[in-house]
Amino acid sequence: MNKILFIVPPYINFDSFVNPAFNERAIVKKSGSYGSVVTDMPIGLLSLSAYLKKHAEVEIKLIDFNIVLNKMAKFNYSSFSELFHEFLSAKEWIDYSPNIIGVSALFTTSYQNMLDIAQCCRKLFPNAIIIAGGGVPTNMYNEIFRDSLCLDALCYGEGEKPLLGLIKAKDRNEFLRTNQSWITRDKIAANQSFEHDFIENLDEIPFYDYGILNTDDYGLSPTMNTYASFDEKKHLFHIATSRGCPHRCCFCSSYTIHGRKMRYHSVNRVKEDFKRLKEEYGAKTIGFQDDHFMGDRQRAFEIISITHELKMNVFFQSGLALYTLDRKMLEAIKNAGIKQLVLAIESGSNRVLREIMHKPLDLSIVKRVIADCRQLGIDTDINILIGLPGETKQDIEDTRSFLKTIDATWFRIYVATPLVGSEMFDICIKNNYLKGDYIGCDFKKAVIETEDFTAEYIQEKAYYLNLELNFVGNSDFRLGNYEAALKGFENTITIKNDHAFAYYFAAKCCKKLNLKDKYSEYKIKYQKIITDSEFWKDYEKRFNLVALE
Repeated sequence: MNKILFIVPPYINFDSFVNPAFNERAIVKKSGSYGSVVTDMPIGLLSLSAYLKKHAEVEIKLIDFNIVLNKMAKFNYSSFSELFHEFLSAKEWIDYSPNIIGVSALFTTSYQNMLDIAQCCRKLFPNAIIIAGGGVPTNMYNEIFRDSLCLDALCYGEGEKPLLGLIKAKDRNEFLRTNQSWITRDKIAANQSFEHDFIENLDEIPFYDYGILNTDDYGLSPTMNTYASFDEKKHLFHIATSRGCPHRCCFCSSYTIHGRKMRYHSVNRVKEDFKRLKEEYGAKTIGFQDDHFMGDRQRAFEIISITHELKMNVFFQSGLALYTLDRKMLEAIKNAGIKQLVLAIESGSNRVLREIMHKPLDLSIVKRVIADCRQLGIDTDINILIGLPGETKQDIEDTRSFLKTIDATWFRIYVATPLVGSEMFDICIKNNYLKGDYIGCDFKKAVIETEDFTAEYIQEKAYYLNLELNFVGNSDFRLGNYEAALKGFENTITIKNDHAFAYYFAAKCCKKLNLKDKYSEYKIKYQKIITDSEFWKDYEKRFNLVALE
């Protein structure tokens, strides 16, 4: 029987893990404070496992090093490579002796980790075929084969059919050489092109193989913890009910994996999956990871109705297309019990939306959706991206001015990150806009410099906007919704317990709510942080915060 080992590298580079930046969430272990690691369920591998088991005799195991890092009580390694080698050298994995090892690399933050895992596996399992798939291998195969001799092949796009073909092949090396969905060194040298091998009807993929996970390990996702609106953050299960996205947003590269044509699971199939998740796994919250959940509005309406019928919570992690959210749809969302929406506005400048991002959105729609959500009692989390090539300081100021006019619950201010495969990445490469180590960057560290701004300017501006919009100008506080505002500030304190502005404005809420003990507690903590930190003293002066009584 074929023995397959899937491995998920950490979604964080080593330096960011051991030296988290001031504006990042830190996790405290016995050995110190470390960067927070995302622990979303690897649904691509769950889909692969289910599909392979349906069509072939295989045994499949999975290691998610994000879970490994989160569960460790202390971290005493000088590198991730050292951790990988010690972990994979354990008797459990040596005895398992996989003959195919597949590394899933979605983001460039896992680039070096993927290479280190491949090198470790080559030493420990010399006879195994070592492959990799995901966004990074699909778009960075030249760099990967340049930097590593340990990978036999890379999958181009989705992996279900290519990997099944590899497993069933009588001569696997020959299959890798001839199948156009597998990238090899020889094909690159011969300047061959590569092709997607999509599953058109997603119902051909069985119910995700959640059985290869310890689902309890994913029970409290750091992603969910950042959202104050969710009361039930445990028992979250990720799923994608569709693949593809027809839009051409300049910062997105997901089309290189799933294509631009929309493909769907049937509504009946989605309903059966939800029922099974609830009955077999105790799922309470569904985390949708569709790139374009609203691609078919009627279908989206029916799926939302199903979650309401099953009394399940909903989290749209990738955000929803605002132009699809008319009043009728928002009322349906509210009636389904959904209390919070992530909205991918991306910019408060119509020029940036149209000319740079190529995003099908007008700010008049944003105003209407936010107002409707506020009226219906739906909390809104707004994603904003600044620092794109072609954007100017005036565009960013226009974004700032616009965002101050809408009553969103919370704003997520991210710095533009050049995802490999995106139009933005190509523009940055062509114009030499990338500075520093952009391979391992994420949406927190600015690495783009243009004729209009420096990376340092964007980094500082993003943090300033975060403080101004979420704390100084917090909509709930401004509108007198002090309990809601306090919930947001306390959630920030939970995530980052040295956040001076969170304590300051939490104290102001407590004053309004006549919570005297809490007011005193938060006031004292704020004053201590301000006294000890030049960083926070500077921001206190810049925003002219009045001393607490």
